[in-house]
Amino acid sequence: MKIILSTLNAKYIHSSLALRYLKAYSQNEFPEIEILEYSIKEPLLHMVSEIYQKDPDVVGFSCYIWNIEETIQLIQLLKKVKPEVRIVLGGPEVSYDLLYWFERVPEIDVIVVGEGEATFLHLLQALETKRPLDEVLGIAYREGKTYRVNASQPKLDLNEIPSPYQDLEDLQSLKDRIVYFEASRGCPFSCAYCLSSIETGVRYFELERVKEDLLRLIKSGVKLIKFVDRTFNINKKYALEIFQFLIENHQGTVFQFEITADIMKQDVLQYLIDHAPEGILRFEIGVQSTNDYTNSLVHRRQNFKKLSETVLKLKESTKIDQHLDLIAGLPEEDYESFRKTFNDVFELRPEELQLGFLKMLRGTTIWKEAKKYGYIYMDKAPYEILANNVLSFSDVIRIKRVEEVLDKYWNAQRMNRTIEYLIRYEFTSAFDFFQQFGDYWESKGWNRIGHQLETLYTRLNDFLIDTGIQHLEIAQSLMKLDYFLNFNHKPRKTWWEFTLTKKEQKEMMKDLMEDLNLSENELHKHFMIEVVPIDIEAFLTIGEIKEQNTLLAVYYNPPDKPKYFTKKR
Repeated sequence: MKIILSTLNAKYIHSSLALRYLKAYSQNEFPEIEILEYSIKEPLLHMVSEIYQKDPDVVGFSCYIWNIEETIQLIQLLKKVKPEVRIVLGGPEVSYDLLYWFERVPEIDVIVVGEGEATFLHLLQALETKRPLDEVLGIAYREGKTYRVNASQPKLDLNEIPSPYQDLEDLQSLKDRIVYFEASRGCPFSCAYCLSSIETGVRYFELERVKEDLLRLIKSGVKLIKFVDRTFNINKKYALEIFQFLIENHQGTVFQFEITADIMKQDVLQYLIDHAPEGILRFEIGVQSTNDYTNSLVHRRQNFKKLSETVLKLKESTKIDQHLDLIAGLPEEDYESFRKTFNDVFELRPEELQLGFLKMLRGTTIWKEAKKYGYIYMDKAPYEILANNVLSFSDVIRIKRVEEVLDKYWNAQRMNRTIEYLIRYEFTSAFDFFQQFGDYWESKGWNRIGHQLETLYTRLNDFLIDTGIQHLEIAQSLMKLDYFLNFNHKPRKTWWEFTLTKKEQKEMMKDLMEDLNLSENELHKHFMIEVVPIDIEAFLTIGEIKEQNTLLAVYYNPPDKPKYFTKKR
């Protein structure tokens, strides 16, 4: 029996952990299992053609909110050209509201509900021996014009599941992709908007097995491993031992974790600060909201004070990049409350602040309670909210504008010094800056066109001029410095026109030659210079605003990061 396991990843660089688990669990009995991974951007006919030419008897698709609509189109076309093939769906997107899926997509033959390894193997065994499907636990299947739902599959002992990362050929293919990894399954919390809350309890893989798998991936040259554990640090001893192992064996691989910052133990935190090499660990921290009433409505326990202390200590260490998440549209969080949430969290200055919108995932408590809070949301994936009883569609649209410029100007780390100045000195708050800029951005139609680095600077400059900020010359000076520092090599052009004459540039180069003991040729090859109207160093070090013509010189010597020098004129 020929079996294909497939999914549509959000991007080509992603990889599917689920498919590799399914293959590892079943391949001893079904050695012809083959994995075919695609991205949601690939041409539909290309995917159908490749699967068709493999001539499979069974095709299983792993389904999520980011790929379900494209997956439906794929299986509908596949069934047209190969009606006899068995279509099996699994994954969090189709494990709930089974009636909806069977009615909406007649091409579905079987749905694997929940944890899939044992269920998928038992399904294949039944299909090969032509046994009745009512014997297979953990599935729902079509039967004539209706469908049946079997009893649930008992939870597996995780250590009975073979490693998904043992195939040497597959490991080689993962070197330049994001590899997903789990050390545990389940979540101890019950957040109403999250599918992980449906599965109670947390199960762990044995530590030695986890270490063996990680070392195999590290030695194969994988660059980025993302742990999918919902709360990695819930078990202090277990988490600390993995952190220690990775710090001792990383070989340059980067590891990303989802952690709960307000429960991070101080000794674990201190160990990371003392021992983690800079840049190999990244933490994703779900804050979602700082409104205590909203958090209580979604059954989310959070101590924002402790969370903040953890985030600030990690930030001060400069060892670990932090990605903090917000969700707009949670129950009873109106526009002003979300503005406060945003400002509360931005005050922590995370390297990345992800502003997302509530998604009404099938099976979650909030999905079941949608009418209670007046939710209006998209009928199809990603089921994003459009409004609720305290947040109008107009509010949602405005917050969307914040999201767009936040991603381009803060999360991309393109002009941190400039943004820091604008938020501290020119705008009422971080949210107000991003909101006003986002409104301006859309009014100019920039949300419909592409952007190069230079145009991002000129558009911010246009906004600041039209807004009439108090000290435009400071913002522009910082923008010039930030722009220079965006490049590893000397940039070919700038976003502003130089005001220096060739004679002035030659004199300044002569000064630099004397100060830095470099030849004229080296200066022209490795330096960019400009004169700014403020004492830029005084402002950056002590926050003093002082009018003073200052030479700004930036030195490029890759692979080192660019360095800047200032000299009063």
